[in-house]
Amino acid sequence: MKRFLFFLIASLALSVGQADAQRCLPKMRGIELRGGMADGFYSHADRNDAGYYIGAALSTYTKGGDKWVFGGEYLQRYNPYKETRIPTAQFTAEGGFYYNFLSDARKIFFFYLGGSVLAGYETVNWGDKTLFDGSYLTSKDAFIYGGAVSLEMEVYLADRIALTVNVRERCLWGGSTGHFHTQYGIGIKFIIN
Repeated sequence: MKRFLFFLIASLALSVGQADAQRCLPKMRGIELRGGMADGFYSHADRNDAGYYIGAALSTYTKGGDKWVFGGEYLQRYNPYKETRIPTAQFTAEGGFYYNFLSDARKIFFFYLGGSVLAGYETVNWGDKTLFDGSYLTSKDAFIYGGAVSLEMEVYLADRIALTVNVRERCLWGGSTGHFHTQYGIGIKFIIN
């Protein structure tokens, strides 16, 4: 009994003054760097059909762990043409709201469903209309606009560092290379205040 009492008192003494992590509190901000694949999995056999994206974003948290996200992305996709491929690049700015629909009690895992507005610019073959074989591209560079729906998981590795995994579907009008692009990727977030 004395051992149990000693262990209980020692445990209470060591835990006095400690607090659980304060994560996703209102007005907290984080900077995220992210990247991944677009429109398929990249492999040597399918390299003509896959693309990639990179981006950065600023998140501002609200009540309940929800967040506002503002950022920019660069997406490059390839279109096969004979034995070569034609690059299509999109530069977009994003503004959106992500709803925290699930998190654990220790505030380590957060799951978000988000909606964003996107606007930017699309270029096909970097503006070069004539191809290597003399063919002429009819696709034009254009301003693009639309939105995205995202499903994201945020896992805290430390109090101020989180790993993110996301899947999103972009729908953009104004360009000439298709409306829908599916993205999936990972990112790292640093809480700055």
